[in-house]
Amino acid sequence: MFLIYFLMGLLFQVSALDACPKCGSMEVPYPLSTDDTCGDPRYRIYCNNGVLEFLSSEGFYYKILSINPSAYKLIIEPPMIQKNTCYSADLAFGGLKLAENLPFNISTHNTVLLFNCSENILLSPLNCSSTSYCKEYEAEERGSGCKDTLCCHFLKDASMTQYRIRIRVGGCTAYTSVVDLKPGDPVDAWNYGIELQWVPPNLSF
Repeated sequence: MFLIYFLMGLLFQVSALDACPKCGSMEVPYPLSTDDTCGDPRYRIYCNNGVLEFLSSEGFYYKILSINPSAYKLIIEPPMIQKNTCYSADLAFGGLKLAENLPFNISTHNTVLLFNCSENILLSPLNCSSTSYCKEYEAEERGSGCKDTLCCHFLKDASMTQYRIRIRVGGCTAYTSVVDLKPGDPVDAWNYGIELQWVPPNLSF
């Protein structure tokens, strides 16, 4: 009988270590970890004053909007575009950058819109035409100070780096992202976010 209780105690301890407590109203499913006592520490995210956040490799925090543990994905909020400047809040950090030795990367379901770009961007294979999605965004004045800038969009596909959305002075200074954007979707129906995916713990990375 003692052995049974002992084994049950061990199982309880293991399950308790696996599951992190809620952060505010959001569940924190395994393997995501908010501290050293739960989840897998390689999948570290942060609970700051009841808000669940993802930390880039450069030190910028992004609010986590949703988590889909069965698909190994989470969506973070694009950084605010500062009013009357057309600068993203993470401009000083070079935009979003993930550590390549961690199990997270940027999924291929993101359409990235770039704003306030230099003319050098026209040499790239991005869509900077009058039909670019960024023009629809600017027409709605969602970009505040980004209205009527040189802007472009691209689908984050597998041929591009899966660890970075780059912005800089002298390039493009602001961006946002839409998840699963489909042609013809009205701007007010766009799902703003940056979808990240992770490699499950049972696979090597």
